[in-house]
Amino acid sequence: MAFYRIEIIISFLFFSILNWGQTHDLSGIVVADGNVEGIHVINKSAYRYATTNTKGEFVIEAKASDSLYFSSIQYTPKFIVVSASMIDQNFIKVYLDDSVTELDEVTIGKILTGDLNSDIGNSDAERPLDFYDLGIPGYTGVRKTQAESRVYEADNGKMVYLGFPFVMFNFNKFLNKVTGRTKKLKRVAKFEKEKNILTYIKEVVGPKLFKQEDLAEELHAEFYFFCSDDENFQLRCTNRSDVEILQYLQEKLIEFKTNNLADN
Repeated sequence: MAFYRIEIIISFLFFSILNWGQTHDLSGIVVADGNVEGIHVINKSAYRYATTNTKGEFVIEAKASDSLYFSSIQYTPKFIVVSASMIDQNFIKVYLDDSVTELDEVTIGKILTGDLNSDIGNSDAERPLDFYDLGIPGYTGVRKTQAESRVYEADNGKMVYLGFPFVMFNFNKFLNKVTGRTKKLKRVAKFEKEKNILTYIKEVVGPKLFKQEDLAEELHAEFYFFCSDDENFQLRCTNRSDVEILQYLQEKLIEFKTNNLADN
């Protein structure tokens, strides 16, 4: 009887150890204040990875004691060690904090005393300080659209950074590339840019064209589609003056009319 009990105990311990080391499809969700789509979940112990969907949900292969790494340019990276209870519940919830760059305290201008007459007298009435005066990096160019920002977040930087004695690998860029997310985001950004350019042409440049050139109104939409389908559309119309765009439209109009005559 004692021997039989020992066999039961040994079998229980064996199956417990076996279950502990077994890989499971662990479901989870990432919770954050901002956008939770496209956050990378990397199992550094088993070399597995996943990407969150629009709701922040993900599924990744993992076992107890594996280390999960959550990475996104807009949030502070976070490590989670998979526990036995997470495996039993087959669920994990992870909270991410916004990535904030803190600056040293800066006093801009003169300190006010609260005495109106004194503060007016101390004022030099000069232009307000900007980021150049403070030595803070600033951006003065055209702001990126949401689609362009997502492309930048997914594809920014080199794949490998070489520096003695360390070599750093850009996991964020690599995972976006192999999962096809970068390619998808670039298609969305291209479509958005073409849509914006076409809207501007329809509202601003197009009416100028049809004051000079004759084309039946019911063919206008077809003509615009004909232009946007051209491989040189973005090259000839992006960041171009109205005169340059108008010249391009005149060239395309000649082609459009020639094609219509040939079809008829």
